[in-house]
Amino acid sequence: MPSWSFANDHEGFSTFKDFLNSLEGEKRIGLESTGHYGQNLKLFLESNGFTFMEFNPLLIARFVRSKSLRNTTNDSISAQNIARYVMTVEYKPYPPSFYHMDKLKSLTRFRDSLVRQRSRQLVELTNVLDKVFPEFKPFHKGRLSVTALYILANYQTPEKIANMRAYEPLRKLSRGRFTMSDFIQLKTLARNTVGSSSDYLIDQMVILLELYDQINSKVDELDNQIKACIRSIDPPCLSLPGIGELSAAIILSEFGDFSKFQNPSKMLSFAGLEPGYFQSGQSEFTGHMVKHGSSQLRYALFNCCLPLVTNEPVFAEYYAKKRAEGKPHRVAMIHVAKKLIRVIYTMQTKNIRYDPYLIR
Repeated sequence: MPSWSFANDHEGFSTFKDFLNSLEGEKRIGLESTGHYGQNLKLFLESNGFTFMEFNPLLIARFVRSKSLRNTTNDSISAQNIARYVMTVEYKPYPPSFYHMDKLKSLTRFRDSLVRQRSRQLVELTNVLDKVFPEFKPFHKGRLSVTALYILANYQTPEKIANMRAYEPLRKLSRGRFTMSDFIQLKTLARNTVGSSSDYLIDQMVILLELYDQINSKVDELDNQIKACIRSIDPPCLSLPGIGELSAAIILSEFGDFSKFQNPSKMLSFAGLEPGYFQSGQSEFTGHMVKHGSSQLRYALFNCCLPLVTNEPVFAEYYAKKRAEGKPHRVAMIHVAKKLIRVIYTMQTKNIRYDPYLIR
């Protein structure tokens, strides 16, 4: 059958639906993952009772290279390659109501984007602060803590900081870590700063502080939405000590339907935590992690590992075992992350809560 296309609008989708309804026998629909571009089509297919599979573009590219050395492609050829590929694999369509997971994925990825923007605001703020009050950030040990940002937002210039009188709000905000000695020392530094208090620099700093505060507020709003969503789902993996609601939301949404993975090894591959494998003749060795897939997923998994080895005896023993085998800290933590994936796979596929006695 020759290839054809339909418009990305109501009329085009209706045409596609009529075409699918005209086909007899089993219907297999394959899609190449295109981020948000394919979202409306997937929702349309599900709402009209059609199943579909979505593939990583890397798998399609490898399939094409295995069939031909030619490097020619266009939309028509790509569609034919996807059709050929979907006929060579076991058809495992997405489960119904996949959009609930997509909502969680959209929220967590948008939050990640805002957090990155917030970090950029801090970098720009530091650049301005180095001109206005270069002694300020080193005094706070190289980081802009909540207390430091409060001082900048309420006093703004070195002159105003030098004349600060209210110490008690700073003590309460820092929970006692910002001492009276620190208060006096910071005022002295402000009084003798070599920085410039030019109006244009102060204006820039005020704007950056306002932008940071706005983004920070929106991140908090997203946190509340994500937490409410993950609580309503209440996945088994949330019962694991060391996995918070935000981390569980990222892990759950990035992996999606756990039933599509035949075993934990497939999940390791999906997360990019499997080592590269090389074999030629008599030579055979493994390399570094391939790091395919979602970097956000890998970050969330590693972010869970330290609380796990600190608070959960089973994971602590496993980490200690790997360290005793001579593995460096980072390598041992990678092994902990792999064990975490195996545990999550069992919990999610069998719908059981965490029990440390079952994984010893």
